[in-house]
Amino acid sequence: MSILIKNVLLQQETIDVFIEGNTIREIGQGLTGAAQKVIDGKGKAVIPGLINCHTHAAMTLSRGYGDDIPLERWLYERIWPYEANLTPEDVYWGAKLACLEMIKSGTTCFCDMYTHFNSTAQAVEEMGLRAVLAATLFDYFDEKQAAAGKQQMQNYFAKKDKYSNRITFALGPHAIYTVSADSLRWCNDFAQDNDLLLHLHLAETQTEYNNSVQQFGLSPIRYLHSIGLLSPRLIIAHCVWLDEEEIDMLADHNVKVVHNPNSNLKIASGFQFKYKEMKAAGITVGLGTDGCASSNNLDMIETMKTAALMQKAWRFDATAMPADEAFDCTTINGAKILGLNIGKIAVGYLADLCLVDLNSPAFTPNFNFISNLIYAANGSCIDTVICDGKVLMENKYVPEEEEILQKAAAVAYALMRRT
Repeated sequence: MSILIKNVLLQQETIDVFIEGNTIREIGQGLTGAAQKVIDGKGKAVIPGLINCHTHAAMTLSRGYGDDIPLERWLYERIWPYEANLTPEDVYWGAKLACLEMIKSGTTCFCDMYTHFNSTAQAVEEMGLRAVLAATLFDYFDEKQAAAGKQQMQNYFAKKDKYSNRITFALGPHAIYTVSADSLRWCNDFAQDNDLLLHLHLAETQTEYNNSVQQFGLSPIRYLHSIGLLSPRLIIAHCVWLDEEEIDMLADHNVKVVHNPNSNLKIASGFQFKYKEMKAAGITVGLGTDGCASSNNLDMIETMKTAALMQKAWRFDATAMPADEAFDCTTINGAKILGLNIGKIAVGYLADLCLVDLNSPAFTPNFNFISNLIYAANGSCIDTVICDGKVLMENKYVPEEEEILQKAAAVAYALMRRT
């Protein structure tokens, strides 16, 4: 498949983009090469597909369930009892709903952590997105659960190649308060032996921090360091509660960090995310939405705005996290975190990109496109989405979106009745 996008705005310049197969082959003005599909980019801007570096896709089914309560109660009283009733079909439709929402708001790649790996993988495969899917492990410090979890991960890994190369397998031990040191080490060894990414929650709340000190005698990051888990393959979600020495530890081991501002604010996990300090230390920071049970949507444009405004507010510094840095966190930084050749509109990069509709109040006037995108717009400005060289949405319509909405709602209501 070849696609030619004509007369589209890229960094304040009107250009053409030629896509061949799944790769951007040429960028310039007045391109005339034959293409199987020509898209008129007039009145639109082109951006890299956005990258959501931490979410739980199928939690779309629990959107609005368990709002406005503290994290520990949210987990133990609402989310985990609800998730105990999930079936593979539930996760499949919840993940399809998540993929639909991400496509419609400009996300072409996401890093997920959830149960029923194959259900999410099937949904991603059908919807055409790119994803790093972490098979989740909980053992609750129980040897039998640990053995079962390890075996399940190995089973998932053995069958990962039945999916396309848009899907990358990873390991997702949930957190230090739900996974034993032995299982964490096992995951780390398995990831190292098989060149996999490792994705877990860490240092999310003050309660987690205090419990870590009480249980292990160390703060969460120092605990991970003590058991040998800090490495370039490690992706940490949240990382709100840490000090300067711990930032240096993360930097020394090239650990990647994902900031989830809307989730952190909504569950009151904390708001003083040390982006400036991490950036200065050389840590790659990406952005994520977390799951819809805690952030309620998967809109990465909204996430960029919240992240930028939070940095300015708690630091009393209007220059903190300028718009272009928030945009980088959601594009090129996300690509670095996931080790993928995406996140940039450039020759040789994978053709994951979006067209933004400029015919709206949010882009009038358009003195600074990135500022308008982040501070004025939201995901509804996305008109066209291309992932891996295939058009997933055009003129704001995704094929079969009505069926996905209806089926996901029916599944969600049935699940709540069982819960």
